[in-house]
Amino acid sequence: PQNSTGENGFCFAQTLDFSRPSPHASEAGRPFGTPNGQDACGTPLSNGTTSSGVPSPSDSCAEPLCSTTTPGEEETQFCEGIKYVSSEGEELACGWGGFTPGCLQLFNTSKGVLFFLCVASFLQGMTVNGFINTVITSIERRFDLRSYQSGLIASSYDIAACVCLTFVSYFGGNGHKPRWLGWGVLVMGLGSLLFALPHFTTGQYEAHSAAEVGICGGNQSLPCAQAASSLSSYRFVFMLGQFLHGMGATPLYTLGVTYLDENVKTNYSPVYIAVFYTAAILGPAAGYLVGGMFLNIYTEIGREIDIAPENTLWVGAWWIGFLGAGAASLLISIPILGYPQRLPGSQRYIVMRVSEAHQLKDGSHKKASDPDFGKTVKDLPRSVLLLLKNPTFIFLCLAGATEATLIAGMSTFGPKFLESQFSLSASEAATFFGYLVVPAGGGGTFLGGFLVNKFKLRCSGIIKLCLLCTVSSLLAIFIFFIHCPNMPMAGVTQMYEGSALPGGHLNLTAACNAKCGCLQETYSPVCGSDDIMYYSPCHAGCRKVSENLRNGKKVYYECSCIEKTLLPGHAEAGKCTSSCAKRPLLLFFMFVVILFTFLSSIP
Repeated sequence: PQNSTGENGFCFAQTLDFSRPSPHASEAGRPFGTPNGQDACGTPLSNGTTSSGVPSPSDSCAEPLCSTTTPGEEETQFCEGIKYVSSEGEELACGWGGFTPGCLQLFNTSKGVLFFLCVASFLQGMTVNGFINTVITSIERRFDLRSYQSGLIASSYDIAACVCLTFVSYFGGNGHKPRWLGWGVLVMGLGSLLFALPHFTTGQYEAHSAAEVGICGGNQSLPCAQAASSLSSYRFVFMLGQFLHGMGATPLYTLGVTYLDENVKTNYSPVYIAVFYTAAILGPAAGYLVGGMFLNIYTEIGREIDIAPENTLWVGAWWIGFLGAGAASLLISIPILGYPQRLPGSQRYIVMRVSEAHQLKDGSHKKASDPDFGKTVKDLPRSVLLLLKNPTFIFLCLAGATEATLIAGMSTFGPKFLESQFSLSASEAATFFGYLVVPAGGGGTFLGGFLVNKFKLRCSGIIKLCLLCTVSSLLAIFIFFIHCPNMPMAGVTQMYEGSALPGGHLNLTAACNAKCGCLQETYSPVCGSDDIMYYSPCHAGCRKVSENLRNGKKVYYECSCIEKTLLPGHAEAGKCTSSCAKRPLLLFFMFVVILFTFLSSIP
């Protein structure tokens, strides 16, 4: 039927309401309970008038074309002209195997699926893009890792996703999607639990406060902790955990989006997908803030220690978040596994979509639109070849890859960069970065979808918008050429007398601390009253430590290396606070980079 007002030119039957049967309704040529001003297919008439018994040209659906059944039978309504997919022999009930209780069928709707998928994507974002990035520095400290090793841990996720993507989206796309999704979330949960495992299998973390060993003339020998080499091999456990994260999250953003798209009305689909992606972006935000909070708790819970979170030896409770997220993922996978291959009522939404695609001269795109194409692995090379012949698609992929390079590097080492530039503790840096990513990432993603919708952009307009965003974020990147100077540190960046160090060599001994017998192994920086950092209280020549803390930090007295108007000065534990005035500028431009990078992601 030609219906000018129906969606995509098809007329859709409204779910009929038999609650108030009226004897006059059928005379008016409308099914019962249809509101005035709407035709039999639930769409307002083009001229806005109510449909009367006389069929007018605009009232194209005045006669009930849609076949309706008597109230007793199950309703199977569909208009002619829609390809009706038979669901015979297909189980549409929600449940596990034969166990399909009636109370569960309340959740067997597109909103139910959306809720569970949102929780799953939130957990994925929180774990992989939140917790991992906040705990990198703590894991490096606890397991004696170097930055390139922790970088490998972070990128194991992407390696796994890369390996699994083609197969999961290809076979899962033709298979039972909710089962693929459920098993994926389950694997992701196991990855999180595995990631927290090293905390329980290693010995206790011993952090010696500089008070016992650090002062000049004190006992300088440190009891040796475990050999460093044995701990750093735990990086393979972390890599395996991340690999499982990657395998598990692959179906979520490929099949999850497709499943939502197939089971909701065409014009609702972008809304559902936007909600799903927003949950995925709120995840990392929560990860940064919650992870930063956990880092203020000492890793060995319940042990009394005498060092503060500002101390360079401090390791926070990095593992709590992974335990919680792992358990939650295992729980959420159970309902997802119970969903049917397609939701009840989804047949109505299988409508032809307008193709704006790139047309090939040899007509091979027609082969791809054949419904049997892509059922076997033999069609995989052909599919890849078809995509390679599509230049717009390939260049968009490359653009996405370069954006992802930027995001991956910035999200992993962003907190670490802030930590070293502004002398922050790991927890402060993570929280700062969280405040930066939440509005910029979340706002950018939402704004991107809003702009496309608001200005009704088509293909070429969307590509121009993406280009504008990437150029803006490229210009803002140059802020990284401005950086804060190193904090002056005696014997490291300058000589003890204040002159520059020759040739950048470490020279930690000077006349003022020569008699102290300091060890280079005990790195525990203190900030002198002359605003210069010293390698340890011993290297500053301090002889006494005060029992009462100032601002929660230990204070050392009688420091022979710190000049203070002819009297020996004092020093405070921890790094000196950075007096760099460029911090707001740097944070603002980092905000701009993140905002524009995410702004182009939905378009």
